[in-house]
Amino acid sequence: MTGHRNLGLVAAGATLLAAAPLSAIFERWTWLVESAVAVAVVAGAAALARALRAPLWGQMLGMLAGLTLALTWLFPAGSELLAVLPTPATLAHFGELLRGSAEDMRSYGVEVPDTPALLFITVLGIGAVAVVVDLLTVGLRRPALAGLPMLAIYSVPVAVYVDDVSAVPFVIGAAGYLWLLGADNVDRVRRFGRRFTGDGRDVDVWESSPLAAAGRRLAVLGVAVAVLLPLVPVPGMNGSLLDSLSSSNGSGNGNGRPGHGGAPGKINLFAALSGQLNQSEVADLVKVTTNEPDPFYLRFGVADELKSSGFEVTNPSGRPANRELPDPVREVNGVEQHQYEASVEITRDLDMPLLPVYSEPVRTDLNSTWLYDDDRQIVFSNRENSRGKRYSFEYVRSTYTVAALRSARKLPADHPLVRRQQTRTPPAPEVTELVARLVRGKQTEYDKVRAIYDYFSSDNGFSYQLRTEGGTSGADIVDFLTNKVGYCQQYAAAMGWLVRAAGIPARVAFGFTGGSNRSGNTYTLTNRNLHAWTEVYFDGIGWVPFDATPAYGVAGSTRSTWAPDTDAPDPLPDQPGAPNATPNPEGSAGAVGSEREDRDPDAGLSLGAEASTDQAPVWPWWAAGSLVLLLLLAMPALRRLALRRRRGGRAPTPVTAAVPDVGVEATTGDRMVVLAGTDADRARADAHAAWDELLDTLIDYRVPVDRTETPRATADRLVRDALNADTDAVTAIRLLGRAEERARYARDPLTGDPLAPALRVVRSRLATDADRRTRLLAAVLPPSVLLRWRLAVADTSGRMVTVTGQARRRLLRWNPRRLLADRAAR
Repeated sequence: MTGHRNLGLVAAGATLLAAAPLSAIFERWTWLVESAVAVAVVAGAAALARALRAPLWGQMLGMLAGLTLALTWLFPAGSELLAVLPTPATLAHFGELLRGSAEDMRSYGVEVPDTPALLFITVLGIGAVAVVVDLLTVGLRRPALAGLPMLAIYSVPVAVYVDDVSAVPFVIGAAGYLWLLGADNVDRVRRFGRRFTGDGRDVDVWESSPLAAAGRRLAVLGVAVAVLLPLVPVPGMNGSLLDSLSSSNGSGNGNGRPGHGGAPGKINLFAALSGQLNQSEVADLVKVTTNEPDPFYLRFGVADELKSSGFEVTNPSGRPANRELPDPVREVNGVEQHQYEASVEITRDLDMPLLPVYSEPVRTDLNSTWLYDDDRQIVFSNRENSRGKRYSFEYVRSTYTVAALRSARKLPADHPLVRRQQTRTPPAPEVTELVARLVRGKQTEYDKVRAIYDYFSSDNGFSYQLRTEGGTSGADIVDFLTNKVGYCQQYAAAMGWLVRAAGIPARVAFGFTGGSNRSGNTYTLTNRNLHAWTEVYFDGIGWVPFDATPAYGVAGSTRSTWAPDTDAPDPLPDQPGAPNATPNPEGSAGAVGSEREDRDPDAGLSLGAEASTDQAPVWPWWAAGSLVLLLLLAMPALRRLALRRRRGGRAPTPVTAAVPDVGVEATTGDRMVVLAGTDADRARADAHAAWDELLDTLIDYRVPVDRTETPRATADRLVRDALNADTDAVTAIRLLGRAEERARYARDPLTGDPLAPALRVVRSRLATDADRRTRLLAAVLPPSVLLRWRLAVADTSGRMVTVTGQARRRLLRWNPRRLLADRAAR
């Protein structure tokens, strides 16, 4: 029982190692701790059941009971007995978690948070795999089959992860599987009682077992091939096989198109406060048609987590966008809302799992794979991208009066945005001192925001330039506030940082300005319309946009009464939603000229950075691959056809010196003759070829073949068992047997002229008696050809092993360890 106990512990450990790829799905490691607890309980229950000598079904029930106790303790409903004994309320709670896990899987994109529902389904799945692995490894002694449930765990991140899955978790899982196989092998050898070397020779004490060494080498080779094969370049595709299955911009270094690949939370919409926008020729990205007279900015992303390096994107969560969306109507004095319709057409240059929409959509015609995040007001998908999408939606446009924003109160400490640390800022004493000076004496939240907003004006020395200057402070935010030179990214992030430092939630939004290329109600938005701005949250009102970037630097810039153009000579009239578009041919993304020297690390805004190029069509490669695949599948049938034609396509053998052989009738009614002289060898070869073709035909139609039988015995057995008293088939098979018999044992063979028709008669009889599946396999995948190939591979492998073993033994003569052992023996 000691061996079984150790093997059960190894099975539990291998299951946890196989679960390593799930680390790519979760943000934290809570799932691993809880899964380890569940697997440990399952392993303990299995060991206890085997100690009590329970049968296999008893061991399975014990492990399932242990898993149930572990789940009860990890996910209690509050009504358990002794904290681990489930009650009906516990089972109902488990059902709610299962239903909630399905909803969370549709709502969250990887990496997912530690929600109870997702943790429950993960622990349940890993625990169930642990039960199956233990049963296969210890109960049935089939550890190789345990790789299937372990592989099922690895398939989960491969199926749901939009980016490529790292090879490291796969290597860890493979190591666990090899550990399981090795432990089972050691247990079998120990129970056998002696070491088996594999080739029958004595093994020195210093020498490892040949079988063990070969197994280690094969294992390392297999893992290496599994890891490296996806990296091999594929003809006709950009990059490797792995790249063809999943594309991602990785770190967002600006080398690819915007938002390429990756989950919504992985797209680098705003990499840092420093850097340059990646500009080139103008490229059309979006065409939007709306019945709104003066539409505001078209949004597609939000960065709401502030770190010392700047704002970053977090994982969104939401509901299917084709369902009823939240009603954004607010009964607040001073907030005016109107509903409009819009349709969007995206070109191939915009490729990301986010869709541009106006703020506060209320209805879309998208499918269920697109989700809507209520808080971030973005549409995203974990499985699709925006390339070439056409869709329409209805939305609500909100405008605000200054009085309405001034009436907003300070958010309470228990507000969800405060709890989510939407007002947290990294330590920056210079920023804290500046904000305290700007908001000094301001009584309302709006007045504080306006003081910060008005600070980013030309009167305070701020200007819009494509080229930014470095600093010596060590903090990008301090350098920007000191140099006061930048473009939309710096302005949006800096204002968001300062507003948060004042204790007010703020975030950075990404999208397109209104654009100046207009045809009727249709706007064509290009890479120069890409823009970033700040959104500030007011209690009872919601997220309100503020664009602190100088209006002269933004193509299609829109200003409002609550956030006017601070550089304008006269203020805008105080009326809701009054626009003041200030187009600039240079665009928010910057001008194309001598100033463009560096490249921006923010791939999220460099959407049209490179000129669009026509890619070669992919279908020829798919067609060529399909043809190659069909050719490979047809190779057995083609090989069988070639063998049949070669064996039956010989020229008739002339009869030069014939002696009648009484008693042997041919299928044509003529008598067989015995040949002598120079044509005997040709007739003997014809008989052998016909007999080989008969044996292959028997193999193809699943008729037993015994190569130790004489031709006459084989013919008699077929007449008795396989031909169903068919007179023509019986005559043909006896003819073939007699011809092969004389070719083997007689000095003079029989003529081979009637053998080909005899073969056709026998083949037709066998095909008539066979079922449809056998006939199909005989035509498409002839078993005789496959058997011949398997034997050839086995013979070649055996020869290679023999040659390798001989070379190894020769080299071992000069092994230093052996020389030292021989010297010590003397």
